[in-house]
Amino acid sequence: MIDENNVTPAGEESREVVSWYVPREQGTEVVHCYVQPEPLPQSVRPQPQAAPTKKKKKGWVVFVILAAVLAAAVGLTALLVSIFSDDSSSVPDDGSAGSIVDISGSEHCFVPVSPPEPSVRMELAAPLETALTPAEVYRKAGPSTVTVLATNAAGTSSMGTGVLLTEDGYFITNAHVVSGAVSSMIVLDTGVTYEAKLVGYAPERDIAVLKAQEAEGLTPAEFGDSDYCSVGETAYAIGNPLNLKLRATFTNGMISGLERQMELDGRTLTMIQTNAAVNNGNSGGPLINEYGQVIGIITMKMSRNGSGAEATVEGLGFALPTSQVAYVVNDIMTFGEFRGIPTFGFTIVTEQAEDGSSYVTVHSVEAGLAAEAGGVLPGDVLVAVDGHAIHNNWDLMDYRRTLHGGDTVDLTLLREGKEIHCLVTLTATK
Repeated sequence: MIDENNVTPAGEESREVVSWYVPREQGTEVVHCYVQPEPLPQSVRPQPQAAPTKKKKKGWVVFVILAAVLAAAVGLTALLVSIFSDDSSSVPDDGSAGSIVDISGSEHCFVPVSPPEPSVRMELAAPLETALTPAEVYRKAGPSTVTVLATNAAGTSSMGTGVLLTEDGYFITNAHVVSGAVSSMIVLDTGVTYEAKLVGYAPERDIAVLKAQEAEGLTPAEFGDSDYCSVGETAYAIGNPLNLKLRATFTNGMISGLERQMELDGRTLTMIQTNAAVNNGNSGGPLINEYGQVIGIITMKMSRNGSGAEATVEGLGFALPTSQVAYVVNDIMTFGEFRGIPTFGFTIVTEQAEDGSSYVTVHSVEAGLAAEAGGVLPGDVLVAVDGHAIHNNWDLMDYRRTLHGGDTVDLTLLREGKEIHCLVTLTATK
């Protein structure tokens, strides 16, 4: 298995990452997940409504959400909130809007289950040739971004964000957004709502996949390969900070760092760092590149630890990279659960031939893992996997995303000038 977040130039060694939860000695970081607690008044919440049966005409369509405001302190009564109107009405801040909460309370989701669909895959695309303007990015990614509302057994709602995977309503969000929930729904950018059921839940990677029931004709996101990202590139975020009044907020910044090893509830996750503004309620939403492609799922931010003597931390948001999320999502869509990232058990080096072409050499073989058991040796030239030609690191990474732990692959190798085949049964690491 190669380090997908650190593709090396030709001739340089590539590292094996057996597990990307690599413990790292570091000081206590002030890191919190954020999912907005109680963003909606609790007495009345929006109910799922069927999607229109006829094609919509262009133009504004106003959908309203009936909301009642808890009035213990301010004596307010129920309000009608129009999602698209310019009305000044809003769901008032209930005092929790500024809170940053962790997710240590529950690692279970009790939302009714929807069966997986193995034919659905999270595919990653290379960057496009022409960058989009910010307005074009928003028009492309906005319809693919949804508001996620999760309700627990006590009737308390929380709000997060999600990213549409398919036209018929499969979507991705953070596991902590729906942690402990017994029901869930999404709100589209048009205001249409759908009940959502759980397809799979991977708290160890903080990813959940759900299915909007009876949805059709939705706008799925285009997912980009985060391995192409570089520090300094433009990044955007869309989400629902604080409350419904600010839903679908669009912010911009840049990619501030790659391969950040961040502690999340006792686990170490590799993340993309960004200074695009993210806040409570952005969890599960997209981090987007300048081509309108989703390159990460926003998961956490840094904040001060509560001491008034310390300065507030700003501009430090973190997203799970799509190069890792794809494994989780594709396992969930196939099995209903995350089984781990498939591992070959060797490191490779991309080298340059005299004619200018590139080829891949096995640099080392990890003891006790798949490649050793299959007979692979250091120095072997990797020609193909299951008949798919391998010329560089990227080729192997792209094909590996189509595999699962337990799959057996046919490696075509050159050893001392002779072509041989090794059957390797991939192990999986969580």
